[in-house]
Amino acid sequence: MRSASGAKPPRGRADPADEPVLAVMELLGQRWMMRVLWELEPAPLGFLELRRRMGQCSSSVLSVRLHNLQTSGLIVKTPGKVYELTAAGTELAAAMRPLWTWSRSWAARTGGERSE
Repeated sequence: MRSASGAKPPRGRADPADEPVLAVMELLGQRWMMRVLWELEPAPLGFLELRRRMGQCSSSVLSVRLHNLQTSGLIVKTPGKVYELTAAGTELAAAMRPLWTWSRSWAARTGGERSE
């Protein structure tokens, strides 16, 4: 929508198009997305093994998450039908490692309580 002057209205602070970090947070904020990356970080996995490790995540949701991660360039499905992190996915995992480390100390301080 344009204003009477023809200029686009200013985007809000939370617009992912304005800040790449917000786009990443929006992508990773989808349920199960971080878990997929967590499971693929140590080694590539086939769909069935990944599904087994994901617990309550349905096969259809996992398929959508894998597709979104592929489209985002964070994972790739190899000809051998396993999913693995791309170079960008590996960089993201390295960037997330401090958060994963921090989460352990946070869980220890709070007794591992989760708020949902």
